[in-house]
Amino acid sequence: MSKTLFVLVRNPLSLIGLMLVALVVFSAGFADFIVPFPEHQGAVVDFLNFNKAPEWPYIFGTDLVGRDLFTRIIYAYRVSLILGIVVLAIAVPVGVAIGLAAGYLGGWTEYVLMRITDVFLSIPPLVLAMSMMGLLEPTLTNGMIAVTAMWWPWYTRLVYNLARSEKEEGYVLAAEVIGASRLHIMFREILPNCVPSILTKMTLDFGFVILIASSLSFLGLGVQPPTPDLGSMVAEGAKYLPDSWWLTVFPGLAILIAVFGFNLIGDALREILGVDQ
Repeated sequence: MSKTLFVLVRNPLSLIGLMLVALVVFSAGFADFIVPFPEHQGAVVDFLNFNKAPEWPYIFGTDLVGRDLFTRIIYAYRVSLILGIVVLAIAVPVGVAIGLAAGYLGGWTEYVLMRITDVFLSIPPLVLAMSMMGLLEPTLTNGMIAVTAMWWPWYTRLVYNLARSEKEEGYVLAAEVIGASRLHIMFREILPNCVPSILTKMTLDFGFVILIASSLSFLGLGVQPPTPDLGSMVAEGAKYLPDSWWLTVFPGLAILIAVFGFNLIGDALREILGVDQ
């Protein structure tokens, strides 16, 4: 782990990625102490300062009801990180377990599980999430459910391909000869060899989860006001371009920073761990 971190720090691009992700995580974690107007994360109205261009103390300007845009972006990072953590915490174990079972057990288990996976993979991710959110009330919880429903198949397909190749290796055959159980072989023998690929994909996916969630909010199907969300801020500000450019530019840059940071780290991990995806 320390060697991997050392290599990451030595690579200029991955170092930039680490700095961007650290900035996002630090800002979200300590938002209450960083932002100048914590109360502006909610349903606050200040018509004396509405739609102000960037100036002190509103360094990113204010929105159409006078709330500090910098404050709302920082709190929106917290919402995005929570969503990403919850989605991957559910999607990864589900996808990995199904992929291991299909790849190692084979037969009818493989056929049934992978055909179900193929059905989900055949639907464009954003379309699937939009369909689910169209049926559900647009809330943060339902947004997590919608994004999770579209994310687990990618881990199933990844681990399925890895498990199929790993089950022919000598260490798996040796475990079968000594009578190890199927669960032991899947989770104690095969899974550890899949971890580098899974970890790399998780790092890359974190940024994409934030992007998809922001896309849903941009379309009005994600987190609803007054909860701050980057996608909904971009959508609201787009109506007033180019005059009130700050309403769209700063939330858009916030999305770019988060996605770019996680992508840089993911690409660096792929090279360091020798993952071929």
